[in-house]
Amino acid sequence: MALRGAAVACISARKFNHPSSILSIPRYLSLRFHHSSSPPLQGRFTSYPTLKTGFRDSIRAIHEATVDPITTKKQDEKEESQQNWKIKMLYDGDCPLCMREVNMLRERNKSYGTIKFVDISAEDYSAEDNQGLDYKTVMGRIHAVLSDGTVVTDVEAFRRLYEEVGLGWVYAITKYEPVASIADAVYGVWAKYRLQITGRPPLEEVLEARKKKGEICNDDSACKM
Repeated sequence: MALRGAAVACISARKFNHPSSILSIPRYLSLRFHHSSSPPLQGRFTSYPTLKTGFRDSIRAIHEATVDPITTKKQDEKEESQQNWKIKMLYDGDCPLCMREVNMLRERNKSYGTIKFVDISAEDYSAEDNQGLDYKTVMGRIHAVLSDGTVVTDVEAFRRLYEEVGLGWVYAITKYEPVASIADAVYGVWAKYRLQITGRPPLEEVLEARKKKGEICNDDSACKM
């Protein structure tokens, strides 16, 4: 009789398209067991998940798996500092046009881990850690440092950087003359006037501003500029 009642309950639930029809049989059996003279089966049929609680548990699992963007950024920076890089890119973080290229290379580098990015405009930039290349020197033109300490500049630096992230074909033609000389000449013009082109003061003024900023930071415990 219990099984017959369970079947009727299941058919009735399907007839009315009840979403919990699959759970009708165990629920019915649970009720029958609890109201019969025999002892309950240790509560095996006393509690069942519903669609509502299942959905809530799924949302909770997704929420717990979500990564904090701030934590992710810190992890990326940590991994970048520990990676076995093949070339170090010294870039001007205050140059808006330069940063477009840096960000593109940084995104590509996530799959390669071959480039280490060093912002020369950062307060903690150290020439000693970068083959003695000071801020003024690096601001004049692009510099990159290979893992063996070799310093490369101008278009060759771009070519080496692009090669390390699978884009070597972009600058491949600059390996050959007379394209190499022409490319360097064109880049030289850009390097000379890039501050004015990007709306920044001449290099002399930038250097003076950094000098004053350093003096203020040295005089006070906190930098006020």
